[in-house]
Amino acid sequence: MCPKRAENQEPVNREVDVQRLSVLGSTGSIGTQTLDIVRLFPDRFEVCALTAGTNADLLITQAREFLPECVVIGDARRRKQVEEALEPLGIRVLAGREGLCEAAALDKVDTVVAALVGFAGLESVIEAVRAGKNVALANKETLVVAGQLVTHLLKEHRGTLVPVDSEHSAIFQCLVGEPANSVESLILTASGGPFRTRPAETFGSITRAEALAHPNWSMGAKITIDSATMMNKGLEVVEARWLFDIPAERISVLVHPQSIVHSFVVFSDGSAKAQLGLPDMRVPIQYALSYPERWPAPHERLDWSEAMHLHFEPPDRAKFPCLDLAYEALGAGGSAPAILNAANEQAVALFLSDKIRFTDIPDAIDRALGSVPVQEHPDLAYLIACDAETRRVVLEHVRTITI
Repeated sequence: MCPKRAENQEPVNREVDVQRLSVLGSTGSIGTQTLDIVRLFPDRFEVCALTAGTNADLLITQAREFLPECVVIGDARRRKQVEEALEPLGIRVLAGREGLCEAAALDKVDTVVAALVGFAGLESVIEAVRAGKNVALANKETLVVAGQLVTHLLKEHRGTLVPVDSEHSAIFQCLVGEPANSVESLILTASGGPFRTRPAETFGSITRAEALAHPNWSMGAKITIDSATMMNKGLEVVEARWLFDIPAERISVLVHPQSIVHSFVVFSDGSAKAQLGLPDMRVPIQYALSYPERWPAPHERLDWSEAMHLHFEPPDRAKFPCLDLAYEALGAGGSAPAILNAANEQAVALFLSDKIRFTDIPDAIDRALGSVPVQEHPDLAYLIACDAETRRVVLEHVRTITI
């Protein structure tokens, strides 16, 4: 079960007064909500590093509030702006990929919150794992692309990894105290996104604005589109395989439009556990940071006095082919999930730029999975090259598309 420890490794020391954080992607949805948790428990945390991609203004505001040792701006063109703003505070300003990796491995940091979106977060998570940090993982693409590699590194460097995604956090919570051999299957719940009941024949006319209007969750653009295509759930299946060491055939998906039940674990005696709560990412973020404790917090509660009907249904796999593409990639193994992820990221970016239709997203992924060679045991260098090649294949494919 996750987190795992190497043999003879001592339990993670959670009795320290202050937990020192590096928040990778502090200006995004998960990053800003992580800082909400820090504000709730100011005596429990020290923010040592904050990183952003392009949002220099918000990064500067956060740095002035939390006074970290260093900040990283991914867009090197904005480094001077950040340096000038933070010079009076003596905060070190780094930039680019190298700065991000340095922030992930700072000596004084206890926990790295990996909140970057997509493949861009992979190298920094690997650096954090190699440095033996506790990693609160919100970047599902890390395990999708490099699950085999990261699992090996966690054992080698005696690191720990706790999931932040609501579904994986739910499973993680349900597994606490349970023997590993008692788990029969995992069931990931899905909201169904904004098009659960929309006729498939109208999918070709779906607009960017419609796809970004998620009925339950407030998320970044990329993950919201992934929810609309149900690729988000496919990526979570791949992530769950590595997080919990459960084969794909024992991981299933169930649509639950209310997003109250965040996932199930079914045990060998026929019983099942589920974790319930309102759709609020601050809860799994806080649990990842407080584990194995639970800290009292003023997050909104379910009102159990009201009549509540929980609806579940199987996903429409014909209408949402991305789910089967994810299972296909997981079954192929090796670098196939990296191809899946890169093709999806590139196709979603093209859709968000109005370059392709909503229905072109799974077609582009399918084309890439059938075109890019799969390596059985890829290293990081190969995964980086595979990502670039897959994006090239998708861009080449979409040149033939007329919208």
